[in-house]
Amino acid sequence: MTPPEAPVQGQIGRGTETPPAVSVCLTLTKRADFLRAAQARRQGMPGFLLQARQRRENEPGGAAIRIGYTCSKKLGNAVARNRAKRRLREIARAVLPTQGQPGWDYVLVGRPEATATRDFALMRADLERALRQIHGTGR
Repeated sequence: MTPPEAPVQGQIGRGTETPPAVSVCLTLTKRADFLRAAQARRQGMPGFLLQARQRRENEPGGAAIRIGYTCSKKLGNAVARNRAKRRLREIARAVLPTQGQPGWDYVLVGRPEATATRDFALMRADLERALRQIHGTGR
């Protein structure tokens, strides 16, 4: 008996218009990085709050884009918070590789009753608009 053939894995069925964020973005893990981002630039959007700061040259991370996500208990129980973080990760994966700037730290903060329920296309457009406003590249 021969095993069944596995389907060929590749780019079929996956969006190829943007590269995956894994190769471009690093994830913030240290509390100090989140606190530094909280003291820098902010841009509020209906579905989330974007905090962004440009790192100094002597800081770790080099020219990589670093991203962090946070959702407080105000969003609800663990299931609601995790769903909100998954949505934030997905919009960051879609937008930051093309519109984020190297050498910057970004933190996406979930909003109660908005992050988990807002239309995904609107959240993606919100992140694009927030990045343009943070970096001052037009409207």
